[in-house]
This record gives sequence, C-alpha cells and structure tokens, in this order.
Amino acid sequence: MAPPVQPLPLLPLLLGRLARSWAALLQALGQPPALAPALAVHAPVALPHNESHDDGETNSPSFLDSIFWMAAPKKRRTIEVNRCRRRNPNKLEKVKNNIEVCQECGHLKLKHVLCSFCYQKVQRETSLIRAQIQAQEGRPHNAPAVETVVLYEGEKMTDTENQRVIERNRKRPLWFTQY
Repeated sequence: MAPPVQPLPLLPLLLGRLARSWAALLQALGQPPALAPALAVHAPVALPHNESHDDGETNSPSFLDSIFWMAAPKKRRTIEVNRCRRRNPNKLEKVKNNIEVCQECGHLKLKHVLCSFCYQKVQRETSLIRAQIQAQEGRPHNAPAVETVVLYEGEKMTDTENQRVIERNRKRPLWFTQY
C-alpha cells in the first residue's frame, strides 16, 4: 500500500511569489529593493504541516517553542548585597512617638484612637443592651423609628414621649455618658 500523498502548502508558495513580484516591481521603478529593515518575530506556526516519520508519529510544535525567554541574572548576588538590600533603613519599622496610656484602663494605645480594651467593654455593654431590647420587643429587628434612651439604676427621665426607654439594673459605666 502506497503512503498517502500530501498536498503542497499553498501559503508559502503565494508568499514567495508575492515577494518576488514586489521586488521586480521596485526594480522596474528604479528603486533599490531594500527600503526598510526586515522584522523577524519568533512566533508559533500559523498553519503547521504534518511531517511523518518512519515510526508514524507526528512532530507537533512544542510548548517551549513559542515562549519568549525571559531575562535571567548573569551572576549570583553576594551575601553582602542581599543583606544590604534586606536591611535597608527604609524597610525597617518606624519608631512610634504617638503612644500614650489610656486614662480609663491604663493600657497602652495610640493617640487619637479608641483603646482596644475599652472598646471591648463598650461592645459587651452594647450586646447586653441589644439582648434586652430583643427580649422586650420579641424579635431582633422590630425596632420603632424613635430615639432609644438607656436609663441605668437611679436615673429618671421626665419626657419619655416619642422615645424608647431601656432600663438597666446596674450602675452607669464611667465611659457611657448620659447625654
């Protein structure tokens, strides 16, 4: 049985004829054939043609054939250069001068920032108030569109119209102001 006959690829033939006719046209006009530098680009083959080997395998383009190789260092960086780069003074932590002691609890905190320890106390008290509101009104998001007032032990409110009053059975914390 005879091997199958493969058709000749037409694209390379047409490109060759076009190049030869372009060169002939430029020569007839009296201009030199090389007007601009040629540009060669390494790219994958647009129309690959099958090349048969004796063992029947086809040779397709490899994955590495179409990669633009990236830059690689020519020499190894020395330990001194690496340490200078890593220990650059611009990369070190800056010294903070805006740390002070919290007036309420005595923990360290940043100036003009709420103390994290005090904030946890506020969160605890707020969650207790929310739980009491939920117990009074039935479900969590059934709040009326009025102002909520929290009254602690020993406090009285004279005008309670258009206000929701929550009464707590403990002394008011120092950080929770009444007004």
